[in-house]
Amino acid sequence: MHSDRLNRLDPLLWLVLRLTLAALLAAHGWARMLGGGVVPFGEWLQTQGLPAGFYLAAAVTAYEIVATVFYAAGKWVWQLSLGFIGIYTTGLLMVHAPFGWFVVGAGRNGMEYSVLLILTLSLVGYRAFVAGRLRRDQF
Repeated sequence: MHSDRLNRLDPLLWLVLRLTLAALLAAHGWARMLGGGVVPFGEWLQTQGLPAGFYLAAAVTAYEIVATVFYAAGKWVWQLSLGFIGIYTTGLLMVHAPFGWFVVGAGRNGMEYSVLLILTLSLVGYRAFVAGRLRRDQF
């Protein structure tokens, strides 16, 4: 009886998780764009030795804004997850890892939030990949 309820709830729980991820990731892009952060982000990328810093910053920002609309709609979820995982893994390595683990409390600006995002994106993406495979196998 309990497993039946959980099985019925399962799609809703995954939907809520996917929509929450989309909202959190969209906030990154919108805050950067509306707050005038694309240029400084691009300049920082240049100082880290990456070519075309402004264009990379603009691309990441656009991805965070546009891809989250499709992510929320359930389109290309596993493919978009891979893109987000790439972006946030890079951010984790370049920005957050040098500050340690904790974002607040025992540390500052650490990598715990990035790890949570990457893990959650991996799980949602994997589930979407498997669900797509199962749908294709039915035909």
